[in-house]
Amino acid sequence: MPVTLLETKLERLGNGKRLRVARLGAGPPLVLLHGYPENLQIWSRLAPLLAKRFEVVAFDWPGQGYSDEWPGGATPQLLARRLLAIFDELQIKQPTLVGMDMGGQPALAFAAMFPECIAQMIVMNSLVFGDEPTSWEIHLLRKFGFNRFMLRYLPGFIFRRAETTFLPRGVRLDSAIRDDFRSAFYQVAVRRFLSKMCAGYQGMLPQLPTLYTQITCPTLVLWAEHDKHFPLIQAKRLHATIPSAQLKVLPGGTHWMALERAEEIAECIGRDLAPYAG
Repeated sequence: MPVTLLETKLERLGNGKRLRVARLGAGPPLVLLHGYPENLQIWSRLAPLLAKRFEVVAFDWPGQGYSDEWPGGATPQLLARRLLAIFDELQIKQPTLVGMDMGGQPALAFAAMFPECIAQMIVMNSLVFGDEPTSWEIHLLRKFGFNRFMLRYLPGFIFRRAETTFLPRGVRLDSAIRDDFRSAFYQVAVRRFLSKMCAGYQGMLPQLPTLYTQITCPTLVLWAEHDKHFPLIQAKRLHATIPSAQLKVLPGGTHWMALERAEEIAECIGRDLAPYAG
């Protein structure tokens, strides 16, 4: 699947840390939050489509991709507070948030904690309930000791499993986006941060459902039908927990549907959230 990488810039923030950012389009702000082992380039196909009606902003999470790590912990609630700081630095007001994978939990926490600072939200393919089924890979990586060992010594295994299970069988990453993902993920500092982040997420998972019930912004739960890691039960329960949420299942979709089904996702966002898109 040929992909043109998003044009990025390293922004120097007020705290002295660098943040890799891509900005394109014009209109109401829409912010894209990635998971791992990817970075902001996971949005390379979707962002230009959304930029036809939004000002689209994507960034590498601090500590991931090519952004500098910030001091402190890495729970979803702490990352939500970092979002608030980043929005202030980038002069983003009341955006639409789109979070997938490990970008989903901070988006949910942000919507609950700062309701006046968000217009609407889309959550895709994330671990949002710790007591619901996941794949065996996710089950093992949720164990801190195993996670730390794998990220330190076997990054190639993790990356290859992502490539083979996040996309439909026979579909391969474009070489440019693969190189960008891989070179960032193979940085020792990035994998060390990811280990800390995974531990923080795992520790907070039991508390997150209480936050979901407090979300008041328009929310679209947009899930891949065939996500091998986060089954539909995660989406259905999230839909049932967030007041007035909508649920949309992408038939035949897989985890990295933002790449391989970008046109359909852009259409869903434009159609299902149209009344709130400005």
